Amino acid sequence: MKGVVHSIESFGTVDGPGVRMVIFLKGCPMRCLYCHNPDTWEMAGGIVMEPEEIIQKFEDSRHFYSNGGITVTGGEPLMQIDFVTEIFEIAKEHSIHTCLDTSGISFLPDNPKKMQKMDKLISVTNLVLLDIKHIDSTKHQELCGQPLEGILQFAHYLDWKQIPVWIRHVVVPGLTDQETDLYKLGQFIGELHNVQALDVLPYHDMGKNKYQKLGLDYPLKNIQPLSKEAAIEAKKIIIQGIRDTREAASRKYSVSV
Repeated sequence: MKGVVHSIESFGTVDGPGVRMVIFLKGCPMRCLYCHNPDTWEMAGGIVMEPEEIIQKFEDSRHFYSNGGITVTGGEPLMQIDFVTEIFEIAKEHSIHTCLDTSGISFLPDNPKKMQKMDKLISVTNLVLLDIKHIDSTKHQELCGQPLEGILQFAHYLDWKQIPVWIRHVVVPGLTDQETDLYKLGQFIGELHNVQALDVLPYHDMGKNKYQKLGLDYPLKNIQPLSKEAAIEAKKIIIQGIRDTREAASRKYSVSV
């Protein structure tokens, strides 16, 4: 099984626990307005690799990856689900921690063949970094060019499978920073039982030079980067939604028993 790789980051520290080898794959159906990796959208132009090559790269520097492992991201890694599964299967044989960084956009619960592949991948996945772009269906479609519903189903699927999840959310001024949406996102997260961390990331425009090199118009050129302080405030709103939802569920349970 061969896959198409965009690049490999040798010592990642923000894409899962510990120090990690981060594999950026090619291919993504999303067209998020704030995407900073437009060069990963198309499958063309990547490096063709086999899973064994990636594992060998990890093993060659394994002493640097204490408490870490391998994270596969993109692009959208689920576009190459067979390739990712084989990487993770071999990683498991080598006792390497595996992490999937995904939007969940390729989750198709009504497709038995797709679900067989998903079950197989998740069985060898230690952690999922789930990037929820927006909690409002209409706004999500406008922001990413793709529907939201399957992503939320994927989150519930991971909860059912008891797979640890870190939720990621990028706060973009004027697009994803509305208090009602942030609180609603918190309410959704509060329904899940497998969420171990919440990363609320401030929007930045460091990827705009990539758009220029690709001959693409940068869609958010008039939006200023978000301050870390504003991201912290946004996180507080999300956490309040989580707390309120869980407290309401706890009260309902107490009354029922």
